[in-house]
Amino acid sequence: MRFMRGVVGLIPMVAFVAGCANNTPPAETKTAAAPAAASAQSPVERGKYLTLVGGCNDCHTPKKIGPNGPEADMGRELSGNPATDKVASLPMRGKDIFAKWGTVASSNLTAWAGPWGVSFAMNLTPDKATGLGSWTPEIFIAAIRTGKHQGTGRAILPPMPWYWYKNMTDDDLKAIFAYLQSLPPVNNPIPDPLPPDKIPQ
Repeated sequence: MRFMRGVVGLIPMVAFVAGCANNTPPAETKTAAAPAAASAQSPVERGKYLTLVGGCNDCHTPKKIGPNGPEADMGRELSGNPATDKVASLPMRGKDIFAKWGTVASSNLTAWAGPWGVSFAMNLTPDKATGLGSWTPEIFIAAIRTGKHQGTGRAILPPMPWYWYKNMTDDDLKAIFAYLQSLPPVNNPIPDPLPPDKIPQ
């Protein structure tokens, strides 16, 4: 009799647990929504999202000073180091600055100097003469995968984190390229990098 009372006492608890379990969607339902949302985006929309969260504007979009310091000038989005900036304006007096600071950036945060020399953020807009207008998706992917300009040229210098971005899927890199190609072309020639012995003193 005592056994029967125990079984009868368990019935409401089993019913409660079963009811809770039935109200919980299966795991595949929860995870299926994420890929569906991602696939609803066009490649350009996906590419815009990836450039924003990937921090591309941090170096490739010139800055203007706002009330809280440097802000991305989205009117010149991803157009690279402004051609109007002079290399001599970099605030360096002797290479010993790198022993204390490691790197120095221009006021636009589009030119960076360090032990490697001076690197300038590239124009990523589809301008044919000064940007990526003559590139193909394959060239863009090769550049990111190898850390070489156009996949075969000079090394892509710091602070460009290509060694992290190379882990993106081909589809993500193609989406980024599609977004870059959708931007208004900006004619903005970028200087060649300077080796360490050419850094202005």
